Amino acid sequence: MGSKQIQKTTSKRSTKGSLFLALTLAIITLNVASCQSTVKKLSPEIINVYPHDSAAFTQGLLHYDGKLYESTGLNGQSSLREVELETGKVLRLFPLDDQYFAEGLERINDKLIQITWQSGVAFLYDLKTFERQKVFNYDGQGWGICYDGEHLYMSDGSAKLFKRNAETFELISSITVKQNGNAIKDLNELECVDGFIYANVWHADRILKIDKNNGNVVAEIDASSLLTADERRALDREAVLNGIAYDPEKESFFITGKLWPNLFEVKFK
Repeated sequence: MGSKQIQKTTSKRSTKGSLFLALTLAIITLNVASCQSTVKKLSPEIINVYPHDSAAFTQGLLHYDGKLYESTGLNGQSSLREVELETGKVLRLFPLDDQYFAEGLERINDKLIQITWQSGVAFLYDLKTFERQKVFNYDGQGWGICYDGEHLYMSDGSAKLFKRNAETFELISSITVKQNGNAIKDLNELECVDGFIYANVWHADRILKIDKNNGNVVAEIDASSLLTADERRALDREAVLNGIAYDPEKESFFITGKLWPNLFEVKFK
């Protein structure tokens, strides 16, 4: 093959290579843009404001039959509570032993399940009596938990959500939560609603709406407007947004935080 023919062949190959590279980059750019456009930006519209125990280090929150059930944390202060929604009055309180730092809370039919931070145990209670009925063991940390009517989903402060058997607490699978292709760590308190998982992000004023099937964030809620600047300055550094509960009848959410004086009923708009 002559040198001119070699040059032409090389030039064609180079041109094809450049076109292929440009096309690949264009596809990647389109995919990224597509991912970005699918993440909706929402804000909480306040419907009602209720009093909340400002001494409650809220780690888990759920709404059922007109009442709130709350898990509070810290060693020596952890508890399971039934709370009157309108007044914030604690109707029932079950204190945990000092070695346990309670975290997320969820209802499974007529039972409540409460996880712990570093103890690797989850407690199963009778909903009506708060009688402890069973203890489950698990590896790693426990942060948040929710139930979709079939399976439990649990967070451990990483970017992963862990799917568990609701009867045995055995691990089934895990999935990484991503927003625009980037893994989002510090996933905290969870709430399962209509095929999605809502997750607080620790030390952030945002809540993520996550597709439980693939881990993709489909919406981000900016909750920074719930507290005034003066209210924020009056709070402890650890008094961060944490606590999501859902009322299916009104299709509204209840949101609070650790040591917050108020509980907000909102809709995401």
